[in-house]
Amino acid sequence: MRRVRWGVLGTARIGLEKVIPGMQRGSLCEVVAIASRDLTSARAAADRLALPTAHGSYEALLADPAIEAVYIPLPNHLHVPWSMKALDAGKHVLCEKPIALTSAEAGDLATFAHRFPALKVMEAFMYRHHPQWRRAAQIVADGGIGTLRTIQSFFSYYNADPRNIRNRAEFGGGGLMDIGCYCISLSRFLFGLEPARVCGSVEYDPAFGTDRLASGILDFGRGTATFTCSTQLAYYQRVTVFGTAGIVEIEIPFNAPPDRPCHLRHQQGTVVEDIVLEAADQYTIQGDLFARAVIDDAPVPTPLEDAVANMRVLEAVVESARRAAWCAL
Repeated sequence: MRRVRWGVLGTARIGLEKVIPGMQRGSLCEVVAIASRDLTSARAAADRLALPTAHGSYEALLADPAIEAVYIPLPNHLHVPWSMKALDAGKHVLCEKPIALTSAEAGDLATFAHRFPALKVMEAFMYRHHPQWRRAAQIVADGGIGTLRTIQSFFSYYNADPRNIRNRAEFGGGGLMDIGCYCISLSRFLFGLEPARVCGSVEYDPAFGTDRLASGILDFGRGTATFTCSTQLAYYQRVTVFGTAGIVEIEIPFNAPPDRPCHLRHQQGTVVEDIVLEAADQYTIQGDLFARAVIDDAPVPTPLEDAVANMRVLEAVVESARRAAWCAL
């Protein structure tokens, strides 16, 4: 079976612990190389994951003719520059979220990508491909909760390490960029719409300058979505979807475990169903879906336009908080 040959730019933890192992379990992906700005670090990562090639620079990996596609888990501020360089080198690109620091930057990438119609580019919002989200979306689409009216999502963890890149404003750190983007994305995904206006509240860490507690209301016209994300609260994640006749609750919406079943709670009136979905690795699924698009020369599951739209909403939440007023999109 044809497999897409992948290279990885950087030795970020998410790549080493989640994405690369997930892709290695796929049927359409073969991870053949990893790069770091330090060759020793690249070799250590390659040895750890049994990858045949280590490169001592990102440029060397992009010049490697054995590589068809690159996965980019670099810090947020490097996503667009290296995505463009990868495209220029003739590689397909799967880039971690958020794909850019601003909607304008994301738009620049989308415009640049149009110069390479044979190459695929996608933002790596892995959660959308997990069976639990496909099932939740199907329940909503089939009227299993009546009419969708509102979504509540919460995502938090505690990280006050000043050395951690998530707490570095100059590198695109902060809760909204790291985890709030999920809350915005899932709301747009389930409603199948863009919000008409948003209202935001954002609290910044006085030392880091990054947002540490943010909440938002997204007004979709026929319903709302509310969310809170934080980098300095106890770890928690949950999504609840409310309709006129039912509820869907997703127990582990974002970091779904690859080695055990996931649970959805679907309530219709007084009837409650615990839906158990078999263990699935969302990174394996994401990699194979992207690879299938490459092999078949088909559209990727999530186009870059979606990434641009998600950044517009995120920016509007920040602007609303700054102005202490609703912000129209």
